Amino acid sequence: MSRLASLPSLVGSGRAAFARHGFLAVVGLAIVGFAVANPSFLSLANLVNIVSGAVIPLIVGLAMTLVVALGAIDLSVGVALDFGSAFAIVALKDYGVPWYLAVAIGIAGGTLVGVVNALVVVRFRVSAFLGTLGVFFIGGSLQRIFTNGGGPISFRRLPTEYYDLAVGDLYGIPIRILIAAALVVGYFLLLERSALGRKIHAVGQQSRAARVAGLPVGAIVAFGFVCAGATAAVGGLIASANLRMFTPLAGNAYLMDAIAAVFIGASMHRDGRPNVPGTLTGVLFLAMVANGLNLMGLDFNLKDALSGVILVAALAFSVIQHRRRT
Repeated sequence: MSRLASLPSLVGSGRAAFARHGFLAVVGLAIVGFAVANPSFLSLANLVNIVSGAVIPLIVGLAMTLVVALGAIDLSVGVALDFGSAFAIVALKDYGVPWYLAVAIGIAGGTLVGVVNALVVVRFRVSAFLGTLGVFFIGGSLQRIFTNGGGPISFRRLPTEYYDLAVGDLYGIPIRILIAAALVVGYFLLLERSALGRKIHAVGQQSRAARVAGLPVGAIVAFGFVCAGATAAVGGLIASANLRMFTPLAGNAYLMDAIAAVFIGASMHRDGRPNVPGTLTGVLFLAMVANGLNLMGLDFNLKDALSGVILVAALAFSVIQHRRRT
C-alpha cells in the first residue's frame, strides 16, 4: 500500500523533472535517434561538419541576439548578409581590389543596411518590425534589379586569402570556425561583461525607465542595428567565399533559424533574456537536426515537417522550463 500511495508523488516528481529538463530530453532523444538511424552521425568528421555548417547561422543568430536584447527585431539581417556578399564579390570581380579591402567593403555593405534600419527605427520612430520589414522588401528588390532578375554573380578566380575565409584552416582548425568563435567571444563580452551590455538589456527590458534614468536610448538602439548589419555581413563574406559567387536573396534562408535560435536561447535563460550561450545552443541544435535528417535520406517535404515538429517540441519545453523558473 505504501508503494501505491507514493506512486502519485513519484509520477508528479517525474513530470516536474521532465518539465525542467525537457529541452535537454528532446536534444538527447534526437541524438540517439539520429545515431541509431545512421551510426556515422556521431563520427568526428560529421560532428566537425555540423559545427562548420552552423557557422553562418550562428553569425546571423548573434546579430539577431543583439537586436532582440534591445527589445526589437531585425527582419533584414538576410539583406545585410546579401549586401556583404554582393559588395565584396563585385569589388573583387569588377574593380580588382585586394582581398582585405574587399572584406572591408563587404562589411560596409552590411553596415549600410544597419544604418538604414537605425534611421528608420530611431529617427523616424517606425516600429522595428515594420521598419526592418520594409528594408527587407527594398533590399530584395534592389538585389533583383542589380542582377537583372536574380541571377548569381560568380567569380571563380577568387584570391586565395579570400577563399580561405570559407575553406582554409589555421593549425588544423577551419578559419570559418575561428571567425565564428571570435564573434561569440566578442558578443559574450559585450552583452554579459560590459557596461554597454547592461545598458542594452536595460533598454530591452524597460526602454521608458532607461530613458528616464538618462540612458541615450536612441543611440544604443542605433548602435545595435548598425552592429547587427555589420555582423551579418561577415556571414555573407564566408558564404560568397565558399560558393565563389553572390546569390541574390540567399540570406533570407537564415532569418527564421536565427529567430528560432535566439528564442530557444532566451527561454533557457533564468531571466528569459537573449544571451550568447543560449543562441549558440539553439544554432547547434538546429544544425544537428538538419544534419541528422539529411543523413537519414528522407524526402525533402517530410524532412521539413519532422524538423518543424522537433523544433516546436524543443521550443515548447524551453518555454515550460522558463515558466517554472519564473
